[in-house]
Amino acid sequence: MISRRVIVLTSVAATAVFSFALGVIHAQYAAASVRASYDARIDAVRDEILRELMKDPHGRMAPTGTAGHVRGDSQPESDEAATTSRAAMVAEIKRELQTEMGLMPVQLLRERQSSFVELYADDNFGKTNYGTAGYLGGGYFVTVKHAVVALKDESNRQSERKIVSIKVVYKGKQLPARLVDTGRAEVEVDSGDWAIIKTRDLDLPALEVDTAFPYEFADPIFRLGNDYSKGIAVSTGYIGQKTAAGLVTCLTDGHPGVSGGGILDQRGHLVGIPIGRMQGDYRFSFILPIRAEMLRKVEHYTAAHSTISPVS
Repeated sequence: MISRRVIVLTSVAATAVFSFALGVIHAQYAAASVRASYDARIDAVRDEILRELMKDPHGRMAPTGTAGHVRGDSQPESDEAATTSRAAMVAEIKRELQTEMGLMPVQLLRERQSSFVELYADDNFGKTNYGTAGYLGGGYFVTVKHAVVALKDESNRQSERKIVSIKVVYKGKQLPARLVDTGRAEVEVDSGDWAIIKTRDLDLPALEVDTAFPYEFADPIFRLGNDYSKGIAVSTGYIGQKTAAGLVTCLTDGHPGVSGGGILDQRGHLVGIPIGRMQGDYRFSFILPIRAEMLRKVEHYTAAHSTISPVS
């Protein structure tokens, strides 16, 4: 026979299990209710915003003819079309808010990181310099001239130093590259301090170039570069002033190795390259804006492709 004690313990255990199950079900139901309530409130607020956006100052529904889409009939908009239109409007509102706040999605920054590589150049004295290069597609990279060409030394006399090899790092390996084109700079941190190098076609995402970026005061920017030869890192900053020499000042980290990297706008377009900094100040940096001239020998780029309309 089963003892009375065993029966009592079994009953207690069964009751506990049943109570636990009821608690889990109740918690799940409560969480689902909270989520549903939250979603309903969000939808209500969004609907209210959209209704207010569509009203004219007198409270009437305003026409949508200025949106640029002309309907071919006078039939009322279908539920499916209305849903699509609303989703597009919400997406546009989010984009505008993001632009106003000066933000860039983290995922977009992560994608852009892979468009930049570490750059190394060896000279005839056995010295190696490092910098950064941005991928334009087709094996072409944009960088700074002083990273791949021996410019004048501090005494303003032509040095005997010569660059004998240029390499970019791709998937952990150094690939040889050749010089294709350069600006007219004879010294560092100059409006002609740019260069185009080429290696074989690589499986890297090509950067979209915007030569029409206005560089207005306090525009937020994102700088990617090979900081201290430790790999590609990101830094943020703001536009300062345009200089008489054709450069732009900004406050963003100007660590050794970032020269030739990328200056990105809020949409992730390449608008310039970091080119130098003030002596002794790693925060006051100079940007060289991207110009169509720099792409003249990049085969797949045209003026139309490289000029992107600014954010409205």
